[in-house]
Amino acid sequence: MNTEMVFPRERTNGGVPGVPAVPTSGYLRFGTFHVDLKREELFKDGTRVRLPGKVYQALLALLEKPGEVVSREALRQRLWPEGTHVNYDANVNTTVNKLRQALGDTPEEPKYVETIPRQGYSFVVAVEKLALPPHTNGNG
Repeated sequence: MNTEMVFPRERTNGGVPGVPAVPTSGYLRFGTFHVDLKREELFKDGTRVRLPGKVYQALLALLEKPGEVVSREALRQRLWPEGTHVNYDANVNTTVNKLRQALGDTPEEPKYVETIPRQGYSFVVAVEKLALPPHTNGNG
């Protein structure tokens, strides 16, 4: 199976500077999870994991830059456009905590999302870009 670790620029990034575009189709795989980019869904071992929209967008932001720091400000800009009046710090924290919960992750022992103090967050496992859905029945 042909896999790659890059994100081709197939879709706009909403005009947010410093935020790369994400592909509109294909699959991303990390650990026991995969993301169906066309359907905007997360799966663990073939079972759908329900994610609210903001949590899914936070996941994509981290998956676009595995191993790099995604700043809290970059997450804020992606999740809440200019003119949105919310408590950004609390909402970024809540969104990342919901993502960690969905992934079975903890800030104390991160398997996927590591907190970088006073900077942001980093996705700490390799992410594969797949053209075809991954085999989920264990026979693949």
